[in-house]
Amino acid sequence: MDFEELNSLQGIPKMIYDELIKNKKVNTFLKMSNIMAVGRLGYNDHGKTHAKIVANNAIKMLKILYKKGIEPSFVKDCKGSFEDSLVITLLGAYLHDIGNSVHRDIHHLHSAYLALDIVENILKKYYKEEKAYQMTTEVLHAIYSHSEGIMGLTIEAGVIAVADGTDMTKGRSRIPICKKCYDIHSVSAASIERVEIKEGDEKPIQIEVILSNEAGIFQIQEVLGEKIKWSGIKNYVSVYARVEKEKPVFEEITI
Repeated sequence: MDFEELNSLQGIPKMIYDELIKNKKVNTFLKMSNIMAVGRLGYNDHGKTHAKIVANNAIKMLKILYKKGIEPSFVKDCKGSFEDSLVITLLGAYLHDIGNSVHRDIHHLHSAYLALDIVENILKKYYKEEKAYQMTTEVLHAIYSHSEGIMGLTIEAGVIAVADGTDMTKGRSRIPICKKCYDIHSVSAASIERVEIKEGDEKPIQIEVILSNEAGIFQIQEVLGEKIKWSGIKNYVSVYARVEKEKPVFEEITI
């Protein structure tokens, strides 16, 4: 699996990413998240691979928005740098689902309190104390607001929420299907061949979803659509889908 954005990180973001993937507490929480979400509830993957996909896609969307002249919230409101917003996005995206290790219900809240010490300890290595605390609150906001029904109030939180919805391909449904946990989410995800994030023409971010059959429409509307609806960046995102054919024709999905 290609994690182009994560693999191209440099400077402080790279050092923090390297720390995350080696962190024993983080890895344990992600492992337990899959035991709870997949093993006990029959849900799709919520472990380390999901964390990497969401982080990679969130960073890609943040870069697209910045290139299109849309300032990240930490830059605009706290006089931070783009690198600071990149770090907030990386941490929030990678840790957003660790609360599944406690319970699926209100997992966004569980994720936030489990992430607090992890985020503070990492950020205080690279930033002065006040700035580390500022960035911590932004990370926790992004984690807490990635769940449907809670409006994201920052650009960083918005790209994380949408990126969470983009991890819906057949690869993610592999674990529950192998365990014979068939539901509409796993079957729908199994029909999605790939998701591509690009710069758009009418809106800054264009998400293209390629399907093997129409079952994937459920995943687009009910999962990705809901994430976009509550992300706070809905006006910056368009979604197109097509069933794989000899002559590809994309049709826009209304979210």
